[in-house]
Amino acid sequence: MTQEDQLEKNQEDKKDSEKVAKQSESNKTKQPKEAIPSQEAKVPSELDETKDRLLRLAAEFDNYKKRVSKENEELKSISKAELIKKIIPVLDEFELAIDAMSDSKNDEHMVKGMELIYSNLSSALKNEGLSVIETEGVYDPYRHEIIMTKESEKKPGTILDVVRKGYQFNGLLVRPASVIVAKEDTKKQQTSE
Repeated sequence: MTQEDQLEKNQEDKKDSEKVAKQSESNKTKQPKEAIPSQEAKVPSELDETKDRLLRLAAEFDNYKKRVSKENEELKSISKAELIKKIIPVLDEFELAIDAMSDSKNDEHMVKGMELIYSNLSSALKNEGLSVIETEGVYDPYRHEIIMTKESEKKPGTILDVVRKGYQFNGLLVRPASVIVAKEDTKKQQTSE
């Protein structure tokens, strides 16, 4: 082979290698273009998934805040009820003291002062949610406690007398009312037989 033939061959090889290089470059530029549509298809689905997770997380956090707030309110209510439960005997003692002072020949100003203190304490507790349990009518096992039964002409289960007042705080029973309840008159029962 002559030098000229070798030069020609080298030039042809060069051209071939340039063609191969151009083809590989064109292939490289085509690959990202083909990859972009698949990536573009992934982006909206990933975005939707991220939005969904964010919305769920926000909803969970909102539910958590509501639950904690409700638990705090219940805890406050129970704490108040416990405090009021401890104060109720003081109310009972005030009532007894006022009754005793009214019956004896004590100074009227002293009796009125005690009544005023009792009234202020009662109204403050009522404003917080304390209420006296009704003791009119028929015995209710959820609100009354039977201390004694008496024969009476009234219908059995009717409340005859209240031994100790009962209280509830915002619908929560603090202390049941202690009551005397009517039972069927045995004399009346024997005559009907």
